Amino acid sequence: MVYRVIGLMSGSSLDGLDIVFTELEESGGRWSYEIKAAGCFAYNDEWLQKLNNAIHLNAYNYLLLHSAYGKYTGEKVNQFIEGNGLHHKVQLITSHGHTVFHAPQFSMTAQLGDGAALAAATGINVVSDLRAMDVAFGGEGAPIVPLGEKLLWNEYNCFLNIGGIANISFNNAGGNIAFDICPANRVLNMLAQPEGKKFDRNGEMAKSGRVNTLLLEQLNELDYYKQAYPKSLANSFGTDIIFPLIQSYHLSAADALRTYVEHIAIQVCQAVSYLVSGTGYQLLVTGGGALNIFLTEKLKEKLNPFNIEVVIPDEQLIQYKEALIMALLGVLRWREEYTVIKNVSGAVRSSIGGAVWIGQEA
Repeated sequence: MVYRVIGLMSGSSLDGLDIVFTELEESGGRWSYEIKAAGCFAYNDEWLQKLNNAIHLNAYNYLLLHSAYGKYTGEKVNQFIEGNGLHHKVQLITSHGHTVFHAPQFSMTAQLGDGAALAAATGINVVSDLRAMDVAFGGEGAPIVPLGEKLLWNEYNCFLNIGGIANISFNNAGGNIAFDICPANRVLNMLAQPEGKKFDRNGEMAKSGRVNTLLLEQLNELDYYKQAYPKSLANSFGTDIIFPLIQSYHLSAADALRTYVEHIAIQVCQAVSYLVSGTGYQLLVTGGGALNIFLTEKLKEKLNPFNIEVVIPDEQLIQYKEALIMALLGVLRWREEYTVIKNVSGAVRSSIGGAVWIGQEA
């Protein structure tokens, strides 16, 4: 069976709305994919401000933004369809939305982007709210990608995504293990902005800086890193705890970036060391952080003693892997198959997650 689907992803790094149009095929229980078109719609200053400030809105204004962002994503999908000649080719849209609140300890997670507004704007059926069911069953709701990784890239046994938050998943005979490691690009981007840059291209500023040992030690001692998995992070851990801590040291941008790159590399190495034993492991690295040459060099350096091969795929997969997996999760929801496995999230049971909105006329 072949499914022609659009997947949408807006990550916590706020770089933009990723859109993928893919053909997904299931045959004999095995899945394959082909990316037919992909693009990223960068957020303008107005939307950056809206998304950054969403956490501070009252309930009424948050819901207004929820509806407006659903309409906005629908407009961008229509633009993507027009630009790539995809009229009457898209069977389903899956939208991750943009995470604003994430408190699984209180059975709550919230992603901006009303699925009904998206379906109405496009006239195409939509799956949204992919995390909510798992959280309701007591799970972390994150990371959400491990099942997609297992189905689409079963030749790998370790996956690292370095987005606004870095997360890892590991497949072995006993099942899947996955958890959020630490804030990543969201903090790195915030550290680069005082220098008039949206991000530290290739890690060039970080490479020119020096590690502040006292700050590094304080970062590595934060309580989250001592918690057992399954566990997940809200964006506020990076913006409200880590970033102010770094600022309190009054470092140059280069030294702050260099220290935080070291912190990410250390935390990734520790996470991997918890999961692997023996040799023969390949770690597939995706997300915007995979394009940070200095960061990936540090990862390779620290993982080398574990005999782990760090694999950096082509740029299209680096940038759009999560949007592609959203497309697959939407298809699984449409087929009423599991989208989240309980031993990944810590939920009491595996679940079929996602709300369905019928935008297509009967």
